Amino acid sequence: MRELIIATHNKGKVKEFKQLLNDLPIQIYSLHDFPEVDEIEETGSTFHENAQLKAETIARQFQKSVLADDSGLVVDALNGAPGVYSARYAGEHATDDDNIAKLLQSLQQTADADRTAHFICVLAFAQPEKETSFHEGKCFGRIIKETKGEQGFGYDPVFVPRDYDKTFAELSSDVKNKLSHRSQALKAFKAYLKEE
Repeated sequence: MRELIIATHNKGKVKEFKQLLNDLPIQIYSLHDFPEVDEIEETGSTFHENAQLKAETIARQFQKSVLADDSGLVVDALNGAPGVYSARYAGEHATDDDNIAKLLQSLQQTADADRTAHFICVLAFAQPEKETSFHEGKCFGRIIKETKGEQGFGYDPVFVPRDYDKTFAELSSDVKNKLSHRSQALKAFKAYLKEE
């Protein structure tokens, strides 16, 4: 059975990855299984650079296949912010609630029609002695004015996907996993693995 390290400490992400990859003969680990790994600083200026940095650093360290994602929220009215800074939009040690509060504050004067946004996920798949491959997914929607729902993590409580009237935090994980940027990127990754 193939082994794959998901390069994240984020429990919400690990759960999503496991659900979305459960039909493959893969033994999945996360950075929770390797407590000796320090948090890798995301110094890239793009999602691709950050994902590649994480994947290749850990693949070198353990000589195993690694899947790293860099994902975030891109808000049109904010010229693409929070973007690569989504996880630390309100500061280095910001919580999800801090980031959402800053986002809603930034959009306070923005009309409903202009609150369009999309989530993007870029996956980097690094293997020892091989070139890293990239797989991308997007989910379009809009930002509402107050949080709704208890599911999910990150900006899920204020993001309503296109053609829906509920936030990601209100939708079941089954529905979210069909729509999400991460599931789109993982579809592309799974197709790649089958051809490899």
